[in-house]
Amino acid sequence: MDDLTGARWRKSTRSSSNGGACVEVADNLPGVVLVRDTKDRDGGTLTFEPAAWASFVGLARDIGPVS
Repeated sequence: MDDLTGARWRKSTRSSSNGGACVEVADNLPGVVLVRDTKDRDGGTLTFEPAAWASFVGLARDIGPVS
């Protein structure tokens, strides 16, 4: 996917507000979910198929926070 101009980014609800390790997700484009590092928005974007992203989020939710 080359045209990401329509991506609407949102910060992860698990991200802290103190400038720590944060990710942003854009899931408004058809057929793709985008993920990037909040601290390095120009550093690259990971792309996932929506089903793969949903599986990842579901698994992360089931596992819970890591200490």
